Amino acid sequence: MSAVKVAVRVRPFTDRERSRNAKCIVSMKDRQTCLSHSRVAPTSREDEQKRFTFDYSYWSFHASDPHYVSQEKVHSDLGQMVLEAAFTGYNACVFAYGQTGAGKTYSMMGWDGQPGLVPRISQEMFDRADGGDQNSINVEISYLEIYNEKVRDLMTEGGAKHNLKVREHPQSGPFVDGLSKHTTTSASDILHLLEVGNNHRTTAATHMNDVSSRSHAIFTINFSQARIEDGIPCETLSRINLVDLAGSERVETSAATGDRLREGSNINKSLTTLGLVISALAANSLSASKPDSEKKKFIPYRDSVLTWLLKDSLGGNSKTIMLAAISPADLNYGETLSTLRYANRAKNIVNKPVVNEDPNVLLIRQLREEIAQLRARMGNQGESWVRCVASMQPKEEDLEDCRYVWTVVDGTHAHTLSQTHRQTDRHIY
Repeated sequence: MSAVKVAVRVRPFTDRERSRNAKCIVSMKDRQTCLSHSRVAPTSREDEQKRFTFDYSYWSFHASDPHYVSQEKVHSDLGQMVLEAAFTGYNACVFAYGQTGAGKTYSMMGWDGQPGLVPRISQEMFDRADGGDQNSINVEISYLEIYNEKVRDLMTEGGAKHNLKVREHPQSGPFVDGLSKHTTTSASDILHLLEVGNNHRTTAATHMNDVSSRSHAIFTINFSQARIEDGIPCETLSRINLVDLAGSERVETSAATGDRLREGSNINKSLTTLGLVISALAANSLSASKPDSEKKKFIPYRDSVLTWLLKDSLGGNSKTIMLAAISPADLNYGETLSTLRYANRAKNIVNKPVVNEDPNVLLIRQLREEIAQLRARMGNQGESWVRCVASMQPKEEDLEDCRYVWTVVDGTHAHTLSQTHRQTDRHIY
């Protein structure tokens, strides 16, 4: 069992928010995130300060603050968690959620010489492999975007592959048919392909963000390790999904029209489905711990391409992290509160990750462990038997008593037997 880890990160003010004299309504202390209402004097209970507790609360509002959280700190917490899962043989996933312009892409991809989680994880993966045990590794990557509910391969020059089909394998789960996979031998290869994919990604300017992502992007790393363990060749395969979601937006604030309006509608539709999936998974996880729980809720994975592709990451075989990006400005109070409630539900989800390895190797290991347990049990029983026999050995004084009794009994028996023989002889003669 592994609960979904949830981290919240607040960004600095944007130029738009500064021009409108925005006020900071977010505060953080340790793991707690507090949201104050934009009004100076709350008039109802709904206007009171909202408090949320998450696994991580990252204050990135101003670099001069003593508790400022940098890109390095985010990677040391979340990125290291992903790498530990991958090198152990588990699937892992990080997805960034928040309103448009909240800093999701900055946390995941980075900006202006400050790399985000994706390039840092890619770099350290090869660094660990080069400096670790003599394991043979293989790294394959793929990069796609979901634009207007259609899947597009970002690794092809010119974006030739549009509208790829999503299918489902009975064992491995949903996959994209025809998606290109690229084998890499170094971190520089991954960073180059990541740059190619980012250049093909669909972005546009809105009133909320000058470079707004208009699609969901999923960067997948298939990481396999081959090694010899106890004289048996074995291999583990980990799938790492690094997801940069498009931001939720409201029409009155983004002022979207035409294509931007249609894109925003599809983005909000998929994010709404994601919210429904998270709510249902959280409810099922909570009810599983209760003996008299109600019937499990249906999980609407197939209502959106995004949730269908992330089926295993959201509620299955994966160690998953949610990074919620929020704005500190009072202008975005409604969107920020919605994001925090969204993240608060996600932390109740409990997944069941398992190590992905060859089933034959797993069977051999289990049989060896069972044999070792039986040998240990037999050894313990043998020692117990020896102790039991030793405890039954009579003492010397007890033996003397037994010899005396036997002598008396034996003499009596001999005397009785001689008398019997004499009587028999007299009768015969």
